[in-house]
Amino acid sequence: MTFAQAEEYLLSTIGEIKSPRMPYRLDRMRTLLRALGDPQDRYPTIHVGGTSGKGSTATMMAAALTAAGKRTGLHTKPHLRSMVERARIDGQPIDENRFAELLGEMLPSIEAVTGEFGRPTYYETILALTFLYFEREAVDAALIEVGIGGKLDGTNVLKPRISIITNIGLDHTDILGDTIEAIAADKAGIAKPGVPLVSAVEQPSARAIIESACAQAGAPFVWVFEAAAIDELPAPPLTQAFEARTARAKYQITLPVLGAFQQRNAATAIVALEKLDGALRPSREAIESGLARVHIPGRMEYFPGHPPVIFDVAHNPDKAANLAASLHKAFRDRRFTFVLAISTGKDAAEILRALAPTAGSFIFTTFETPGRNAEKPSRLASIAEDIGLWGRAIQDPVDALSIARRHASIDEIVVVTGSTFVVARLREWWMENVIASESAH
Repeated sequence: MTFAQAEEYLLSTIGEIKSPRMPYRLDRMRTLLRALGDPQDRYPTIHVGGTSGKGSTATMMAAALTAAGKRTGLHTKPHLRSMVERARIDGQPIDENRFAELLGEMLPSIEAVTGEFGRPTYYETILALTFLYFEREAVDAALIEVGIGGKLDGTNVLKPRISIITNIGLDHTDILGDTIEAIAADKAGIAKPGVPLVSAVEQPSARAIIESACAQAGAPFVWVFEAAAIDELPAPPLTQAFEARTARAKYQITLPVLGAFQQRNAATAIVALEKLDGALRPSREAIESGLARVHIPGRMEYFPGHPPVIFDVAHNPDKAANLAASLHKAFRDRRFTFVLAISTGKDAAEILRALAPTAGSFIFTTFETPGRNAEKPSRLASIAEDIGLWGRAIQDPVDALSIARRHASIDEIVVVTGSTFVVARLREWWMENVIASESAH
């Protein structure tokens, strides 16, 4: 099997109707992994859930473990450029040929499972491949990000050393419920007996639900805001610095990423890393070193220029509010033009309301990707008008970014945001056409 064939196969699984004979999603996932020898049980795992921040928190923890000399696997989703990004070891994605080879090896097991439960989904198949890859490469530990929710997510087959719930916000309401409390209950489904659950959830009602779920499961509950204190420090431009204090140590942290919310994610990562036992727990120096080198594409990712451009995935109201607050803090008194596309089913009005305090203008656009639909730019412009915002609709995303750059004033910053898919599309175009051109000169 070639990588092109592997991609074709996986894309063909998107949007399939799930078999009614499968009462729970985890039945199929467990059966597939059992057929593969349960690779996920062969190395220590850390299970990272939450509405926002889970990918960043997992990436920070992986960076610290790598800095400590541990061979570290990292699974996050969605990817920006290629599905190989979902299976990384020490920051490096799996080789395309190896990806295809492992998928080819998995096909007999997939076929065996299909007869009973229906064909495993795109997500389940890549997740199982990732678990198998980490086993074959003998990782010392792996950070595994939850896909959606927690209770019935494919990752909830894990027997982790630590569980994490970063925060709770309204997202995937069609699946998880339309209240903070319902979403908290679903995400709390990752609590396991005897496994510490570290959480930075702030809403009292959501926190109470998670604490109750931990008590029922016999999982020690650790609240980040009781376990760590943060004092912000002066930092060079385009970075942030702070001291994090826990009962164990004081950490002098410099993050080469923007976004005030990343301080909370870093504190969550530190508290969780401290809960690891024995030789797996990284030293203070390794944590400081790892976080100082962390790179998170598509998360408040800044590129200088005239105008500067920021790429940030903000596909729900919680992420959009974090983006707005971070832009205001990092670039006070600057203006922003947002190039924005939103998937259907998302709360477009609330996302726009969250961005409104930055007093920016909007260029609404779209994206094309298998299995996902984008809101029409004209509809987004209409929603914006209804809530008192101004925006124009440009169908082609590259045209939208080009127009935003061309019309930006001297004090303006262009922000590409909304759906992962539009950020991925325009970031790839940026790297290939702008960054490559600058490098050539």
